[in-house]
Amino acid sequence: MAQRTRSERAERIRHLLETEGPAIHAQASASNDRRKETYGGTDDLEALRTDARAIKEDAIERLPELIETVRAAVEANGGTVYVADDAADANAYVADVVESEAASGADVDAAAAEPSVVKSKSMTTEEIDLNEGLEAAGIDVTETDLGEWVLQVADDTPSHIVGPAMHLDRGQIAELFNERFDPDEPFETAEELTRFARDHLGEIITEADVGITGANFVVAESGTITLITNEGNARKCAVTPDTHVAIAGVEKLIPTLSDLEPFVDLIAKSATGQPISQYVTMLSPPTDSPTLDFESPDEPITGDGNGAGDELGNSDRDFHLVLLDNGRTDMREDDQLRETLYCIRCGACSNSCANFQSVGGHGFGGETYSGGIATGWEAGVHGQDSAAEFNDLCTGCTRCVDACPVKIDIPWINTVVRDRINRSGDAESYDFLVDGLTPDEEAGGIDPGKRFFGNIGTVAKAASATAPVSNWLADAGPVRAALEHALGIDRRRELPTFRRESLVDWFEERGGPDASSRRAARAARDGGTEIDREVVLYPDVYTNYVDTERGKAAVKTLEALGVPVRVPDLPESGRAALSQGMIATADRQASRLFGALAEDLDAGRDVVVIEPSDLAAMHREYERLLPEQSFDRLRESSYEICEYVYGLLENGAEPSALSTGDGAELVAYHSHCQQRTLDLEAPTVAVLERCGYAPEPSDAECCGMAGSFGYKREYYELSIDVGERLATQVEDAETVVASGTSCGDQLEALLEREVPHPIELLAPGSRR
Repeated sequence: MAQRTRSERAERIRHLLETEGPAIHAQASASNDRRKETYGGTDDLEALRTDARAIKEDAIERLPELIETVRAAVEANGGTVYVADDAADANAYVADVVESEAASGADVDAAAAEPSVVKSKSMTTEEIDLNEGLEAAGIDVTETDLGEWVLQVADDTPSHIVGPAMHLDRGQIAELFNERFDPDEPFETAEELTRFARDHLGEIITEADVGITGANFVVAESGTITLITNEGNARKCAVTPDTHVAIAGVEKLIPTLSDLEPFVDLIAKSATGQPISQYVTMLSPPTDSPTLDFESPDEPITGDGNGAGDELGNSDRDFHLVLLDNGRTDMREDDQLRETLYCIRCGACSNSCANFQSVGGHGFGGETYSGGIATGWEAGVHGQDSAAEFNDLCTGCTRCVDACPVKIDIPWINTVVRDRINRSGDAESYDFLVDGLTPDEEAGGIDPGKRFFGNIGTVAKAASATAPVSNWLADAGPVRAALEHALGIDRRRELPTFRRESLVDWFEERGGPDASSRRAARAARDGGTEIDREVVLYPDVYTNYVDTERGKAAVKTLEALGVPVRVPDLPESGRAALSQGMIATADRQASRLFGALAEDLDAGRDVVVIEPSDLAAMHREYERLLPEQSFDRLRESSYEICEYVYGLLENGAEPSALSTGDGAELVAYHSHCQQRTLDLEAPTVAVLERCGYAPEPSDAECCGMAGSFGYKREYYELSIDVGERLATQVEDAETVVASGTSCGDQLEALLEREVPHPIELLAPGSRR
């Protein structure tokens, strides 16, 4: 698959923002809000999620065994199991079943009619292009899920795993139906549209030769197929035609009937925010439900209406379970992609994603799957080229991890695939430009823009050392044009202003650790509190070379509360490298940082971090990069700055030592995505309240900047679209603060005023 150029991607995103974005945002964010409310009202949510994940882990581990178990169960029930190697294999098998069923049931008058199939919603059949395969074999196929049928009528593709027609509003659907079906009275209301669809599709279902469904879950021990829907069409497709074909990826197998419980509870909550779906159908086909005689609706539903069959009328029922591999076995053997198979296709990762809310699955998706988890699925079943088309839209904010009902680390899967795409790249011609200059561990061929941002620490150090000349050069028109052409840095985005004096330099010039100890001791005496702590403040790249004021504010705040501070020159955390999929580089940087901090950790010092994304790396990704003992030590000893200040205040430090408000001053506060997913928004709010401010947290999912994401030409418009939602929320507040680098930069650009870090509001002297 030929990948789009930057210009082509930018144009595609602009088109989607204009045409599909409003409908996607309205529906995805509404589902997201309902999910958060329903999750919040579920007392045993974490236990359910933990149980569900454990069941999926066990099932994928035992997958070969479960395939044989379900084969035995279905065959004992009188059905057939077929394991398809790939899409072509599955499509050929299903076509044979349909043609055989049609031939066996045909009479003289109907012999020339096309075999007919009715289908319920199934992403697995989308994956294998089943409709196209059957139609090529002369088989008529009708989708019966309302959204899927709308797309079939429109000759369109799904934009969401759960809500396939999410990108269309009611007016567009009415226009489509009026044009295609020419009703006596034009359709206008949702009720008119759904009534027409129900009646129209109901007639087709009654005449179909074969019903095809997917399966949300397949119970291996009993051969039970579970269908969870809101429309009821799936059960009609399963039991009305004489033949039922269920098509499911092998990952849908779970061991026992009791294992269904957490999934049935979770799937509606995570997908649509409902306490439970409208229809939960459990069938152990060939189903005991009789085929209804629609010509004699008043006849008892025993027998087949013609005096044949057993007392339930099951003599002619036929069932085929098609289990699809199509790359899943390879995914199971891949330690990094294996987690993708735990997915229950709820779409919560899509709804929780700010970028998805703007462009939907037609932008944030591949050949079949969409949203955060799509990278793993596309790489596994369609290949890396498909995943490469949208992988960079995942900014690693980790909000999807909290949304996922089985706790899949979706950002890590995206990072791994990004790393693999990097290593299969074709940018060797640029390598000579950076050879010997970039201290990364990556092989040649990486996109030069990614290599630039992945080595931003080196860039920042050089720019700081040569400031202000470097800042002047970076603003020059020809330089901006070159940066846009070579590295994809959009010339409309204001670049950071690097400081000649770094935070580390400033700290040393004011006396270093000894002077800090004296200041902290004096503050402790004056405040009458003794706090036996010592801090190593981590000088992240931005704090050290660009926004040194927030670093200085953190030092002064800690000292005023009686805590001595050290600000050593420390290695990068690896966060920047991870954002670009440069895992080998991040791995080395994580090891170097831990080594540099080991002595401080041994001495019992606390590591305090200002930038939430760096702390998130230490608390999450380092589990994959460091030995277990090293990871645990650093995680247990590292804190976000406002979290740490909150702890000091809770343990006797006096807020009067800081800059305080009058109790009524409204402060609009935007918490960084990864700060929220680490559950660290609340401590910042509490600190602001303790210090006399009235904080009002934003509920926008993201600022849209996301580190390097907002600088890239192909994503500039998307970044601004997401950011404007946040800016609209906070623009009327006199004071706006933000806890993340990218958050502050985005808001400053959109609001055209300063947006400091909360610690800058609290630091002693900041209000005078």
